Order: sequence, then C-alpha cells, then structure tokens
Amino acid sequence: MQTPWEYRYANRTQRMGSSVIRELLKLTEQPDIISFGGGLPAPEVFPIKQFQEACNYVLEHDGPQSLQYSTTEGYRPLREMIARHTGRYSVTITPDNILITSGSQQALDFLGRVFINQGDHIVVESPTYLGALQAWNAYGAQYISVPSDENGMVTSELEKALRIGPKFIYVLPNFQNPSGTTLSLERRKQLVELADRYGVPIVEDDPYGQLRFEGEHLPSLVSLDSQYRGDDGCYTGNVIYLSTFSKLLAPGIRLAWVVAPEQVIRKLVQAKQAADLNTAAFNQMVAFEVAKGGFLDEHVKFIIKVYKERRDVMIETMEELFPHEVRWTKPQGGMFLWGILPEWMDAADVLKIAIERKVAFVPGASFHPNGGGNNTMRINFSYSNPDKIREGVTRLGTLLKELVAKHK
Repeated sequence: MQTPWEYRYANRTQRMGSSVIRELLKLTEQPDIISFGGGLPAPEVFPIKQFQEACNYVLEHDGPQSLQYSTTEGYRPLREMIARHTGRYSVTITPDNILITSGSQQALDFLGRVFINQGDHIVVESPTYLGALQAWNAYGAQYISVPSDENGMVTSELEKALRIGPKFIYVLPNFQNPSGTTLSLERRKQLVELADRYGVPIVEDDPYGQLRFEGEHLPSLVSLDSQYRGDDGCYTGNVIYLSTFSKLLAPGIRLAWVVAPEQVIRKLVQAKQAADLNTAAFNQMVAFEVAKGGFLDEHVKFIIKVYKERRDVMIETMEELFPHEVRWTKPQGGMFLWGILPEWMDAADVLKIAIERKVAFVPGASFHPNGGGNNTMRINFSYSNPDKIREGVTRLGTLLKELVAKHK
C-alpha cells in the first residue's frame, strides 16, 4: 500500500539507494561475525591520549571560540598546515585554495551540487568508489567506465571516453578503493596530458596516499598537473584534490579537505553555507593540536606498520587456503584488496553463505556503475587483528574450495 509520503518525495530520490557497505557495517556490531566488509581503520591506531590532551588544551585556551560558529572555509591554522604539507610535493597553494569539509563524502556531494546537471557524463574507473556514485546519482550523473588493471585506470582507453565531453574525470590513484591498485607514473602523466588536451578537469580522491607500505612514492595528479601547466604561483590548475583525516587520525572527527583553484573554492563555499554553515570548529581545532609539531608524520609510520602486518597476514593465508581458481590484487598500501572469483561464481551468492559461516566481505558488482563485476569482491584488511584475519580467511577459503569442488 502506498503511504501518503510516497508522492511527496523529489524526483531525485528515485536515484538514491542505500549503500551496500553501510548496510554491511551493521554486521560489525555482531561480535561473532568477522567482517572484511567495511572500510574501517583499526581502532587500535586511534591516538586517543593525544586527542584527550588536545581537547583539554582547546577548551582551556580557546573554549568560547571552539564552541562558536566559525568561518565556512575552515579553521585557518589547520588550512595553513595543510598548505605547508601540500607544498612538500611541488604544489604551491595558500589557505585560500583549501576548504575544510565534514568528511570526504560531503566534499563529493558538494562537487555534485556545483558541477553536475541531470544527464552529465562523469568518467570513472571500473571499479570505482561506491560512495562517489551514491553522492552523484541524486544529481542525475551518467557514468563512462574506463577499465582498470593492476596499474590502475587503463589510460589508453581514456581518449574515446573524453570525446563524449564529460564534465570531469574521477580517479583514486593511490591504493584505490575498492581494488587496492595504484595508478602507475606513466599513466598519471598520460591522464594529466589527455585531460588538459580535451579541457576536462580531474577530481583526484586521495584518502590513502600516505599509507604506503612499500615501493616509491608517486607524485599526485595535482602536482603533475601543476608542473605540466608551469604554475609558478598560486595553484590555478585542472585538478581538484580531496583528502581526509579519517584514515590518518580518526574517522569520527569527520574532517577532510578540498584543494582547488580559488574560484572553485568560492563556489564550494557557497554550497557548504547552504548545507551546514561550517564544519565543527571544535573538531578542527582539536585535530590541529593533535597533528601539529610533527606528530602526524610519526603516527602515520605507526599506522603503516600495523596495516602492513595485517595485509601480509591476509595474503599469506589466502595463498595457503584459497583455491587456485581465485586471484587477488597485492596492494602496496591502503586498506583493501580485490578478489577475483571464477567467472561462473557470483560474489553476492557467496556472501549469503559466508554470512552463515560468520564472515563477510563486499560483493564487487556495486562498484561497477555500468554493470559487471559479479565475480569480484572487496576485502578489507585494516580493521581486524591478525588472529581474526587468519580465522576469517580460513572460513572464506574453506567455503570457496567447497564451491569450486561442487562446480567441477
């Protein structure tokens, strides 16, 4: 029976849907289920002591200011710190190139509000981040999928997508969510050059870039674009860059930032004023106190040590217990790896049985905006400790072996 509310919803709500990942996060509340489903940082790495000290300091020294309304752009000392950090990577920006948002998800939503009209085309990797699709579906976006492999987006396939005239290119170059792959330096340069040639902006989403376990640091797209265009002053380039404190400090503070040309920041500020006026000043001031003085650099080293151990345990156990018919990526950092099942196997069906065995993951089809990926799965290694990883992979490996044996 139709409720009185059904005919009152805006048309855009027809394109909204619940996140598969957020629904799966409910499983983490069940203590007997080992969940590789959420994109959760390890709670063991949260700097609780430093947060406690910073909260006390902010309330004692700047209590009224921290509890008051604040500027929409964000707490200036925090933006100055981000600008200095970005300057390490050959990008000259000022605080006026930065907007603080309430998490990267809010930044993605603002990009939708500011740039996407009904029917606009967005170029994305396939697979790509589900949260971006969820943010932009409500604005009527259409997606042009470019395939990816172990070296990220296959840029040799990009030019034909750009001829369609997309609004922008969305890419996660470092330890991509969901696949865990990294865009190679050669492809980064090709992406920047093609985007400039066709006059199509790039949105670079980089929540995991600092969490590299091995291999050489690769320059960001925003820095390559700056060099390519010869920027010698304030950044005016073709890339909008997103990053977050969720993976470096804690997701509960809901702090992220956007780096963009000043004219873009001004438009995003207008979107934010309409949404929530400003990101919580207290959270920003506390994060600044925690991160300043070199603490963040040292803390990231600790996170990397923890996550590398968990990735290694997961891959070693998979190599030992998964059937030979299953393949997976071997990320050099981040929080995820990507499982590829035999073509005949549907990961959604596997999940139903896996949950009965008290282990969970995310089926990969949701990350493919134009279909496909039914035989893929995203597996998180950052959240569970090594013992739980071994046990969860053992349960999953046993199930997959049983399914392969039945098919033969």
